[in-house]
Formats: sequence, C-alpha cells, structure tokens
Amino acid sequence: MAKKIKVLGLGAGDYDQLTIGTLKILQGTKEGYIRTKHHPLVPQLEAEGITFQSFDDSYEAFKTFEEVYEHISNVLIEKAEKEDVLYVVPGHPMVAEQTVQLLLQKGKEKEVEIEISGGQSFLDPLFTAVKIDPIEGFQLLDGTSLKKEEIQVTQHVIIAQVYDGFVASDVKLVLMEKLPDEYPVYIVRSAGSQNENVQKVQLYELDHHIREVDNLLTLYIPPVTDEEVLYKQFPTLRSIIATLRGPDGCPWDQKQTHESLRSYVLEEAYELIEAIDNGDDDHIIEELGDILLQVMLHAQIGEDEGMFTVDDVIEGISAKMVRRHPHVFGKKEANNVEDVLTNWEEIKKQEKQERESILDGIPRSMPSLLKAYHIQKKVSKVGFDWDDVAPMYDKVQEELEEFKQEVKESTEVTEEMMEEFGDILTAIVNVARYYKIDPEVALAKSNAKFINRFNYIEERVKERGANFRDFSLEQLDEFWNEAKKKGL
Repeated sequence: MAKKIKVLGLGAGDYDQLTIGTLKILQGTKEGYIRTKHHPLVPQLEAEGITFQSFDDSYEAFKTFEEVYEHISNVLIEKAEKEDVLYVVPGHPMVAEQTVQLLLQKGKEKEVEIEISGGQSFLDPLFTAVKIDPIEGFQLLDGTSLKKEEIQVTQHVIIAQVYDGFVASDVKLVLMEKLPDEYPVYIVRSAGSQNENVQKVQLYELDHHIREVDNLLTLYIPPVTDEEVLYKQFPTLRSIIATLRGPDGCPWDQKQTHESLRSYVLEEAYELIEAIDNGDDDHIIEELGDILLQVMLHAQIGEDEGMFTVDDVIEGISAKMVRRHPHVFGKKEANNVEDVLTNWEEIKKQEKQERESILDGIPRSMPSLLKAYHIQKKVSKVGFDWDDVAPMYDKVQEELEEFKQEVKESTEVTEEMMEEFGDILTAIVNVARYYKIDPEVALAKSNAKFINRFNYIEERVKERGANFRDFSLEQLDEFWNEAKKKGL
C-alpha cells in the first residue's frame, strides 16, 4: 500500500492566520518534519508540545539550494516508504516551495501519495502591504536562481526566497543589469503579520539592508515607467521602429524598402569592421547598434507588408544555431575547432541539398575580393586546389606576366587587361587563403596603414607652411619613411 506525505503550509506568519483545519492537523500529529524552523510560528507551536525535525542543517551541508532541496525531498520520500509523514513549510506549499515540486515528481515515481493542505501564501498580504493590484501584471521570481532575461521591468516584480545578504547581493547585481543603481526597491518583511515592515531603499544599497537569515522577506520592484530606462529593452526598440514606420512617423523611414536600404547594410558593416580594427569599444557599441537598426528596419518592412516579423527572424536564427551545434544542444561530440567546422559543413550540406552547385550559396552582392576568397575556399573542399603553396606563387607570377603582355599590346584599357589584372588578384587571394589570411581584412589593414602614414605626410607639409606641390616625390617619400619608423 502506498504511503503518504501530508504537506502543510504554516501561512505567512501570525498564529491567527492558521486555519482551524491546519491547527487541528498540527495538534493531532504532534510531530513532523519542517523545512526550516526560521518561522515565527514555530516557537509557539513547540510551546504547545508540537515538535519538528528541521532541515536547517542541510543548508550548511550543501553548496547550493538545489542540492538542499534534492536532499530534503529524498529523505522525505525514503521516510514515507516506511510510514506516513507530515512535512511543514512556510506560506502555501504550492507557492515558491521547490521541495514540494520535487516531492510531487518523486512521489509519482515512487508511488507515494503527496497530499497538499492550505496555508495562506505570502502573496495576498504582500499585495496589500505594497498596495498594488496584481491584475496590472506581475512576476513572481526566485531570488536564488534569478536571471536577467526573465525579468519584465514593465510589470510588478516580486522576488521571493531572498534569504540573506548573499542572495540579496546576487539579486542586486542581476537587477543592476536592467535598472539604474538608484532605482527604488522595497524590502517587505513578515507581510500580513503584526511584525510587517516595508522598507524603501535604492537598488545599489539593497544587500546592506539584508544581513540576517529571514525566511519571511520578499522584494518588490515597481514597474519602470521612465522611457529612457526602457531603452535597454528589446520591445522598446521594436516599438520605436514601428512608430517611425507608422502613420505619424518619419517620412524618410516610411518610404524605405528592402532595396533602398541595401547600401546601408554594407556601409554599417564596414564601419563596424573599422571600429573593431581600432579596438574602440564605444565605437563598436555604436556600430553594432547601427547594424541592429538595419535588421529592425528590414523586419518592420516585412511586418508592414504582412510577409514576416522580427519574431520570425529570431526564430530562424535560434533554430539554425541549435541545429548546427549538435555538440552543444544534442548528443554529437566535437573535441576541437576542426570537429566543430566539420559538423557545421555537414549540416549545411544537408540543409542545402536542393542546390545544384556548391557555389550557389555565395551571395552575388558580396565584395569581389571576399567573394574570390569564398569561391576558392568552397572549391578546395572538393579537391580543386593545390596541396602546396609553391604552384600558387608560380600562378601569381604567370598571371602577372600575362598582364604585362596585355599592357604592352595596347595603349588603352581593354577588356583583356581588366581580365588579366583580375586574374592576378584571384591568384594572390589563393595565396592568402593558403596561409589562412582573410584578404578583405588584410587589405583593410593596409588601407588603414596607408591613411595613417599619409595623414602624417599632410601634417609635415602643414608644419612647413607649404602645400603638396612645393615638395618633390622624393621629399614626400622621406616623410613616409619617417611615419614608418614611428610605427604608423
């Protein structure tokens, strides 16, 4: 016959909050297990001869709350296989009580009946204490495992299980990623009891006001109404873009199309590359924002036309990342970067089986130098490539000679000259690929170096109070060599 665990809630705090039924159960049992004795009712109940065996020592024996809760549930299930067990928890057993959730799960597996019995939760008195109506929307979150992605700052946020200063410190750090340091938060102690206390503090000093263990402590964070504070939130950005494209929005944004924005995507990408090359974090933030703006504009155009939304964009890339990382989200193994790349290419092949050519996946609008690099990279994977760099150098020399010959035969730029010069660049790109050098990045660095050195020449010319035509090429070249010596 299956045994039973009767789970009983002690309510929010005061003795007079106990229901008659709960009190009768306690008085009739006289002995039971309790998650923690840190509850104002326990001394009074023990004075009436009702004894409890607590799990307070478990909090010292284990490193994490998850381990503590796992231990408690295992002990209770084991006891219940021999006899009926009374297990007492603060508040209501079904509100912010992880051990009860574990018991329900394990009880089903072990054929142990779990019976839940009342006890007022802390929520009703909390709503009264801070004077809010939950119909406006609220979140109840666990302070011991708080994640910033879960927090909806436009709703009332209630954070339970902030037991002590250590948990409070962790909660503070998470909240400060979403809210200003001075944002008001409320520390609510013993809500609904005679000892109820609501303390308003600034976020940055939260953990300074929570020192001792307190199982009846809850945090309340009011909804954010300041638009500037909400600038960090993705829904705010989405709303801004929708407004710009809306009837009362900006004339320029309203008239944009996928086609009209094409050039901006490339422009912003190159500006980001420049910021990365300069190691300028503030500039990187700004340029990433500009690229994100392009994504949001295209997504809003798609939504306005009834074709797709930014949710579809996010869903697509999320699914792709999970699908292409089976070594992280699945059971496939990858012990090094090479394994990861092999898996990635295999999955891409499966996704693109409908393509007739291995070159079909290269965008037509890709810059030519970068496009040459990717063409050669793809054909090399099917064996169309040299195994050694020597013939690659020979090919560069061969193409250079052919170009020289075309130049000799014509005094004007011909189609043949352009083709031969393109062949030189293609051959050089092949050498770059052999050494795993991205030619686009290499050329960008070379351009930046040239600009820095030429700027130095300009400064030297200005220092002389002259202009460029007053200097010979040899003199300007001396300035160039000075710039080289200075590391520019």
